[in-house]
Amino acid sequence: MIEVLALIPARGGSKGIPRKNIRPFDGFPLIAWSIAAARQATAVGRVIVSTDDEEIAAVAREWGAETPFLRPAELARDDTADLPVFRHALDWLAENEDYRPNVLVQLRPTSPLRPRDCVDLAVRTLLAHTDADSVRGVVPVGQNPHKMWRLLQGENGPMRNLLEVEGIEEPYNAPRQNLPPIYWQTGQIDAIHARTILDGTMSGKAIYPLVIDPRFAVDLDSPSDWARAEWLARSGGLEMVWPGKPRRPLPEKVQLLVLDFDGVVTDNRVWTDERGREMVAALRSDSLRLGDLRQAGVALVILSSETNPVVAARAKKMGAEAIHGVGIHDKGLVLRELLEARSIDSSQVVYVGNDVNDLPCFAIAGWAVAVADAYPEVLRAADYVTTNPGGSGAVREVCDLILSRLLRS
Repeated sequence: MIEVLALIPARGGSKGIPRKNIRPFDGFPLIAWSIAAARQATAVGRVIVSTDDEEIAAVAREWGAETPFLRPAELARDDTADLPVFRHALDWLAENEDYRPNVLVQLRPTSPLRPRDCVDLAVRTLLAHTDADSVRGVVPVGQNPHKMWRLLQGENGPMRNLLEVEGIEEPYNAPRQNLPPIYWQTGQIDAIHARTILDGTMSGKAIYPLVIDPRFAVDLDSPSDWARAEWLARSGGLEMVWPGKPRRPLPEKVQLLVLDFDGVVTDNRVWTDERGREMVAALRSDSLRLGDLRQAGVALVILSSETNPVVAARAKKMGAEAIHGVGIHDKGLVLRELLEARSIDSSQVVYVGNDVNDLPCFAIAGWAVAVADAYPEVLRAADYVTTNPGGSGAVREVCDLILSRLLRS
C-alpha cells in the first residue's frame, strides 16, 4: 500500500508579513488552509507540520495536523531550502517512529487557494507514471517570456530577445497563439517520491505537471498580496478547498433581510457627550438601495440588543423595522419567533452580522453574511464575507447582491 504524507513547512520567522502562517486569512489561520487541503484529500494518510515555532505548532494541532517534532533553528532561516527540511522530517520519522512514507506532498501555507481535487490529482499523476520523480503545480504564464528582452548594455545599448523559438525568426513579433505555451510553477502543490528526496533532490529529473487554473495562483509575500488573495477567497467564485463548513449560495428567492445595527449599519464607533447622549456614524449610500429591495418584495428588519433610541431613528430613516432593546438576550430566539409569526421560510432569509451574538442567527438564516471587519469566529461561520466593512458600504454591497440575484431568477 502506498503511504502518502502531507508535509507543510511553516517556520516562525517572516519579514514581509510578520507571523503570517497563523495570521487570520478570511477568518481562518493561514496554515489551516493547507491543513484542510491535506485532510480533505483521500490519498493522504498523515498530515504533519514542520515548524520551529511552538505557537504555530499549537495552531496546527488545533486544525488537525500533527507536530511530532520541532524543526531545528538552523533549518528555519530565511535562506533555508526545502530539501534539508524534508530530509530532516523523513530522517526523524524513520528513526523515532519507524515510519517511512512512499510519497510526500508539499503544501506551502503561502499559497492557500487550491482546487478541491488538486492533492489527489497530483498524487494520482505521480503514481501513474513509472518514470516520474515528482509532480509540480503549474499555471499558464500571464506574460509570455518569448516577448521579453535583455538589456545587454543598459538603456543606452541594443536589446536582445530573451528566448529563441525554432522555426520562428522573430518570436517577439509573432502572434501569441503561434508561440509555445509556457507555464509558471506555483506553491499550491508538489507530490514527490520519498526516494527522490533521499537521493538528494526535491524534484528529480522527471517532473510532471499538474496544470492548475491560474485564478488560484496567489503567493502571500506582501500586504497587497494578502488583500488580493482574500478578495479571491471571498468573491472570486472559486471551487476550492475550504477550512470551515461549506459555504451556502445566496438563495434564489429572498423574503427577508435582517441587519445587525452596531458594526453593520454603523461602523461600530460611538460618540458620547457630557450628558451621556450617544451618536453613531453610518454611510448614507448603504441605505440607498433598500427602497429597491422593498419594491422587489423583500422585507427589512434591524435586529439589535442596543437600547439607544438611535436604532429606531436610523431604521425609520432607512425604511426598515427595528426590533431592539434590553429584552433581546438571545437574537436567535427572537429571529425564530419573528419568522414563525410571519410565516417566513428561514431558507429565504439573509442575515448580516459582525459579532459573536449574531452567530445564533447565522445558524437560522438561509444565507449568513459577515462584514469585512467582523470578528474571526463570525468570518468563519459566514456564507459570504463582504468586501466593505460595517457602516462603510457593507449593507449596500449585500443589497446589490440580492437585487442582482432576484433579477436573474
